[in-house]
Amino acid sequence: MITRAQTLARAAELRARFEAAGALPVETPILQSAETLLDLYGEEIRARAYVTSDALRGEQMLRPDFTVAVVQMHMADGAESARYTYSGEVFRRQEHDPDRANEYIQVGYEVFDRANPATSDAEVFALIAQAVAPLNLRAATGDIGLLTAAVRGLKTTEPRQAALLRHIWRPRRFRALLDRFSGRVPLSARREQLLAGDVACDAPLVGKRTQAEIDRRIQTLRDDAKAPPVSAAEVDLLDALLGVRETLPFALEQLRDIAVDLPSISSAVDGISRRAEALAARGVDVENLPFETSFGRTSMEYYDGFVFGFFSPNRADLPALATGGRYDALTRRLGQGAEIPAVGGVLRPGLMLELEAQA
Repeated sequence: MITRAQTLARAAELRARFEAAGALPVETPILQSAETLLDLYGEEIRARAYVTSDALRGEQMLRPDFTVAVVQMHMADGAESARYTYSGEVFRRQEHDPDRANEYIQVGYEVFDRANPATSDAEVFALIAQAVAPLNLRAATGDIGLLTAAVRGLKTTEPRQAALLRHIWRPRRFRALLDRFSGRVPLSARREQLLAGDVACDAPLVGKRTQAEIDRRIQTLRDDAKAPPVSAAEVDLLDALLGVRETLPFALEQLRDIAVDLPSISSAVDGISRRAEALAARGVDVENLPFETSFGRTSMEYYDGFVFGFFSPNRADLPALATGGRYDALTRRLGQGAEIPAVGGVLRPGLMLELEAQA
């Protein structure tokens, strides 16, 4: 049985490692305002947040992670280059898996730096990889920016692009939308009747939507139905992109081939290439580093570039022992006009100790 004292001691060791790398230790409140934060987390985290409210402070939530709070703090102080580390409890409801902890210690390292995003990505990944190296974990990497760039390059309407971008983190919904927009899945008979105006109902309105809002939504669906379908060629290219799952050098070869016909991803592919060089310079075994385009699509919605995770190959029941990614767009949302490239990662010292005890 791993004790809390042991977990805190390991957290202190990890935090000291990051301080030695130049990070400033920071603290964030355990109870935070929910009004802004809930919109910044992914659907999975929002559903598992502990939320409460009172008349003076409004809706509050127990801290589900540190990154958003650290970004708020950093952007309020001027948004210049800095490195931070932290440790403490995070809280997430586990209604569907009572064996998983709903409160655990998290240790993190965040880099805000304008100089070279690829170098910062490599710095964070390499430091966390070194911290978990004795555990012989399986690494996973990806890049959310590839798929967002591909969607923005589709020859289709802006509302369709916006819908796909909104659901990148929900692979099933994304697939359903893409199939509908491309005409691969025909409209249901009921929706065709609705768009044709053949559906009538005299039942009272239930819920928060007004009749005007419902009418606007129906008109939006009618406008969408008139738009030309996303071409089969573009859908095939997206499928090829989503199917990339290789070691990094071979993944880059495949991505460059796809970029010939899908030029909107060229800049993202170049960024991955620069990151690979920076990782190699940090001593990472890039030749054997896995890369998967779809990795990270069910994690934090504020990630918009590089994403990574470390998993136990022998304990599929455990969540990732370390995760991280780039979140430039989050600094823009919280910066009130300012922004700065940013990337970070977190570790779970309790899970690290659990694996060590089983070795």
